[in-house]
Amino acid sequence: MPSFDIESKVDFHELTNAVDQSNRVISNRFDFKDANAVYEIKENKLALIANEVFQLDQMIPILKENLAKRSIDLKALKFGEKTSNNNKAYLDAEIVQGVDQEISKKIIRVVKDSKIKVQSSIQGESIRVSGKKRDQLQEIISLIKKQELEIPLQFVNFRD
Repeated sequence: MPSFDIESKVDFHELTNAVDQSNRVISNRFDFKDANAVYEIKENKLALIANEVFQLDQMIPILKENLAKRSIDLKALKFGEKTSNNNKAYLDAEIVQGVDQEISKKIIRVVKDSKIKVQSSIQGESIRVSGKKRDQLQEIISLIKKQELEIPLQFVNFRD
């Protein structure tokens, strides 16, 4: 019975490369001279640190450009609030990993509402969809891609 999994994962190696490239860009830019601006990865968060809040606003597009070059979906980062104290400004961005229960239920609801004869089940932080025909599964993939979900999705382990 053909099946595939729906999951949301970020390639940390590519993320590290994008952050390193962004750090190189801001170290070479004249407007960031003496700004002590840096990008740091801490566990499941990405921290942007600079002297001023407006510098954080300039750092975000640099990061997004390098993430896009590395084929990392920009929905994979959820930016928090900018904070500043003394002589530092901070911005944390959460790295989205896995499909949470709420979005899983949304996806399963879309699959059931489509009336296509497939089975879907939540498998931890991923969703498994199985059906009798490969064409049905491909229809489900295109249907889910059309949905405007707030996380990036990958369709993996397609088996016949």
